Amino acid sequence: MGFTNLVIALCLVASALSPTCLARNSRGDYLDAHNAVRAEVGVDPLVWNKTLADYAKASPQPNFNAKDAVKIWADEKKFYDRKSNSCKGGECGHYTQIVWHDTSQVGCARVKCKNGHTFISCNYYPIGNVQGQSPY
Repeated sequence: MGFTNLVIALCLVASALSPTCLARNSRGDYLDAHNAVRAEVGVDPLVWNKTLADYAKASPQPNFNAKDAVKIWADEKKFYDRKSNSCKGGECGHYTQIVWHDTSQVGCARVKCKNGHTFISCNYYPIGNVQGQSPY
């Protein structure tokens, strides 16, 4: 097999395998994970915003894939006290942003660093977590 054929074969194998790797971090994964949390409290689903996703690449967060990151943020729900509209016993700002009633768009990004760490960040529009207002 010539070098060109080998390169083509390797590219075909790589492209066949890549959807499996990318599927964990597709925009659908980010949207589905966010919208499942929002549906629990009756808030309209988010839509994808490419500008927010591009901005997210510049401000990454901890080492998780799309669904894991949103799950960790959504798990802050246990610290949100709706009656007092405050966080009790822990951080809940990520959760309240996910379910913020006026927020309609999200953009997320996953960045792989040279040191091997992976960072995930999501940005929202309109931005939520307005002091004194309830998320839903």
